Amino acid sequence: MLTEFLKLFFTGWVFAGLFMVVTFIVSRRIKNTGIVDVAWSIGFAPVAIFYATFSHGDLTRRWLIAGMATLWSVRLAAHIAARVKHSHPKEDERYHKLREEWGAQEAQKMFGFFQVQAALLIVLSVPFLLACMNARTGISAFEMVGVAVWLIALGGESLSDHQLKQFKADPKNKGHVCQAGLWHYSRHPNYFFEWLIWMGYFIFALGSPWGWITVYCPALMLFFLLKVTGIPMTEELSVKNRGDEYRQYQKTTSAFVPWFRKG
Repeated sequence: MLTEFLKLFFTGWVFAGLFMVVTFIVSRRIKNTGIVDVAWSIGFAPVAIFYATFSHGDLTRRWLIAGMATLWSVRLAAHIAARVKHSHPKEDERYHKLREEWGAQEAQKMFGFFQVQAALLIVLSVPFLLACMNARTGISAFEMVGVAVWLIALGGESLSDHQLKQFKADPKNKGHVCQAGLWHYSRHPNYFFEWLIWMGYFIFALGSPWGWITVYCPALMLFFLLKVTGIPMTEELSVKNRGDEYRQYQKTTSAFVPWFRKG
């Protein structure tokens, strides 16, 4: 089992690394680093399909988890690609800020950043690999619960993205804060449901040997969303662009978990 795991894991890592090299080259040509987010999102689909194709676990389980990963991956990548295309040629402020901070070493550090994305992609794909290697027939209770959580999360993330898109499509809302639908109960419902998707993958993996070790996946995603590239950067930009209206939104509305508003 260990030999098969290592073989598939490192083959997937080589693919992800090369994929990010190509993405880096394209990003330099179009002068938009934002496509790394698209590449990272879509990269899970071929990795999951690769695991399902070349592992020796139960056929039904292999293609169930591969289908879940692919559907989520393609939807998220399409959503981000539309956002990047809409903003082009202007680059995402997060990456523009990194360019300025890195100065003369920007090219080398940005290349390293792309490879870190490749490593994260593979490390976060371990739940898919462990499930694909599970030879036990039949879908367990853990896996059924994992699918249910995943379905709720995918629906919630899709709905929150759609509601924000509809809000921004109305010219009257330019410069204002979206507080419609799920955004009435959370300042970042899309981030919450993204984290919940990874909870679904973790719960699904619990039905396989060593699946419990993948608890780091939702934990790592939660850390990035709450402390690194998710909420902190988004909040900073929102206050900068929307001022007092967003500050009031912060006072009344949950930052992450959808909940009733204060006051």
